[in-house]
Amino acid sequence: MKKHVLALIVAAAVPFAASADITVGIIVGATGPGASLGIPYKNTFEVTPKTMGGEPVKYIVLDDGTDTNTAVRLARKLIQDDKVDLIIGSTSVPSAIAVAGVAGELKTPQISLSPTPITPDQNPWTFSVPQPINIMMGSQVENMKEKGVKTVAYLGFSDSWGDLVLSGLKNTIKDTDIKLVAEERYARLDTSVSGQVLKLLAAKPDAVVLGGSGTPGALPNVTLRERGYKGPIYHNHGVINKDFLRVGGKALEGAYAPTGPVMVAEQLPDSNPIKKVALEFTEAYEGKFGEGSRNAFAAYSWDAYLLADNAVAEALKKAKPGTPEFRPALREALENAGEVVGTHGVYDMSPTDHTGLDQRASALVQVENGNWKLVK
Repeated sequence: MKKHVLALIVAAAVPFAASADITVGIIVGATGPGASLGIPYKNTFEVTPKTMGGEPVKYIVLDDGTDTNTAVRLARKLIQDDKVDLIIGSTSVPSAIAVAGVAGELKTPQISLSPTPITPDQNPWTFSVPQPINIMMGSQVENMKEKGVKTVAYLGFSDSWGDLVLSGLKNTIKDTDIKLVAEERYARLDTSVSGQVLKLLAAKPDAVVLGGSGTPGALPNVTLRERGYKGPIYHNHGVINKDFLRVGGKALEGAYAPTGPVMVAEQLPDSNPIKKVALEFTEAYEGKFGEGSRNAFAAYSWDAYLLADNAVAEALKKAKPGTPEFRPALREALENAGEVVGTHGVYDMSPTDHTGLDQRASALVQVENGNWKLVK
């Protein structure tokens, strides 16, 4: 077995003809610097239903080690050797973008588990379940305005995720009185950001926005507090898991971040359609992995399943799984999926929007006593 491959293949024991099986390739970063996110993404496929569109489904789950070159190799293997009908993944932005390139080239639909800057006109085969960064930054900027913030500094990853968060921040503050006064970057594997933090502090910002994810996203927050910074710190939806809270410890108290409604599902009104789906996911996931194990990343995988389930049901009306005709039929069905209720929002895809989420997909939370609490 190759180093980065998890030989987790799950097939449903359902009495349909084997030729009708749906084959789905899953690529996650279950090792490497993105492992704290990749593992819960992967875990969800142990509790998703064993049918898709009413037919048996076979999941082939592979680990790219949070490495773009490995992600490309695995995507080609899944499409060319395993003849998958659909790829779900990957779980870091750089790897997801790399997989999208292969999906577009080989004309296989991809549901990315990470947000990407890819638009339908650039690649009509790629879809995404996480909220666009502008939606998530909106709730943070509104909170800044309420606090009277006039200047903000930025410190994020020196990769495409850091680019996305910074772009979202700039786009969201451009029509406000808030000014970006400093921006710095760091690598996911860096063990110190002291130099970058000193530069931010020299700019004397009213608030700081951090563009990291997973456990490496805690480092700048810890360093800022160690250096005496007292202002509000805003993260992004790439840090909503318990490992992040564990690594950051008490230094994270009071920090803000946006998340999908799934993380505060119990606090949603019964009239919100997301509440029922989010609680169903929570019951399934925590039933397998223990009370309190719910996290936003596992929920993205659940939403990817819901979108795929809906699309497969439509695509089966036009073609059989495993045939050359099925992949474009599945792509078309995903693109025209309307009002699919997930754990993070209501997905309303279109030829010009391959995520299909609106502001209902965002909630602002704050760290309080080591847990995320909804900001009213």
